[in-house]
Amino acid sequence: MAPALAQNPAPLKATVIHWWTSGGESAAIRQFADAYNKAGGQWIDQAIAGADQSRATTINRIVGGNAPVAAQFNTSQQFRDIVDQGLLNNIDDVAIKGNWDQIMPPSIVNAIKIKGHFYAAPVNIHMPAWFFYSKAAFKKAGIADEPKTWDEFLADLAKLKAAGVVPLAFGGQVWQEKITFDAIFAMVGGADLYLKVYRDRDQNAVKSDAFKQVLIAFKKLRGFIDAGAPGRNWNDATAMVITGKAGVQIMGDWAKGEFSAAKQTAGKEFGCFPGFGPKSPYIVAGDAFVFPKSSNADVIKAQKLLATTMTSPAAQVAFSARKGSIPIRGDVDDSSLDICAKQGIAIMKDKSRQLPNSEMLTSPDTNGALQDVLTNYWNKNQSAEDAQKAFASALKE
Repeated sequence: MAPALAQNPAPLKATVIHWWTSGGESAAIRQFADAYNKAGGQWIDQAIAGADQSRATTINRIVGGNAPVAAQFNTSQQFRDIVDQGLLNNIDDVAIKGNWDQIMPPSIVNAIKIKGHFYAAPVNIHMPAWFFYSKAAFKKAGIADEPKTWDEFLADLAKLKAAGVVPLAFGGQVWQEKITFDAIFAMVGGADLYLKVYRDRDQNAVKSDAFKQVLIAFKKLRGFIDAGAPGRNWNDATAMVITGKAGVQIMGDWAKGEFSAAKQTAGKEFGCFPGFGPKSPYIVAGDAFVFPKSSNADVIKAQKLLATTMTSPAAQVAFSARKGSIPIRGDVDDSSLDICAKQGIAIMKDKSRQLPNSEMLTSPDTNGALQDVLTNYWNKNQSAEDAQKAFASALKE
């Protein structure tokens, strides 16, 4: 009788919840899925449109006893509560083997390492305050060079307006208003004031004239958006720049995925700059995957394989090339990445320019309260002084 043939082990199934549903995002997450499948897993994709809805689904499923194997959160304080409630598995051995403490930026490590344990696998570094512009629109408006100061930027927006182009492609949603504000805060207010407010909760800093000037600068942008801005999705705003209908968008580098999907190349059809001047703050943000609590050996193996695969050099480069982010690690071959990504990787080597995203420094509740303050100020006829008082009050919560 012939001996029985050895059976290949069943692939490690992994249901993965995420909110990446746009064209560029879908192409990016597929890189992780393919890498996981090649490593002996079986990726079961569960995309849920909208970050808030996706996170709510994850938490409901964890509480309801039907947890996914992994789920997306931002690299922030969003998952602190479920860590404190003991609802996540740690991935310490993957992090230690991968030397995460050394190869990842301190602000990222501080977000994922809680009470000495690693509870999330960070998969990218996003900078939410990039400026993307249409080369054709700039040419039409007679703008030859990228602005080096805030005043030059305002002057360029005025030139775009005069040329009949929508100066600023904007999506009037609370999170977009908040990241635009934070971009202006970092660029106009400076890193020291930004940290005094968000990290130190310094009431005197919030009540200062310098902070009032940040609020005034932010509101000036309102004069350069179009009537269709309220409620617009971020990728629809990006499409305005892609088609040359709008001049500039202030958005995270995930917007590059939309340019790539439209077959546009950085430096050719569109340009990018991460702020004003060679020492402008570089805000560090990103995405991470958490691993809900399970004692099932196959689930734990799948979680560790996911964490290992997603943070591996090849998958990192393939993902970032399509997502618009830069890899979480500095030891990768960046030759295939675009000029914006290469610029970001070079900047990340200068730790003095790194500035934590505000969501790394404030709780989700506080961040939500601050979003409410800023959307009221942006959309209503409210004075900077009143917004300043409301901001100070929200920061105390």
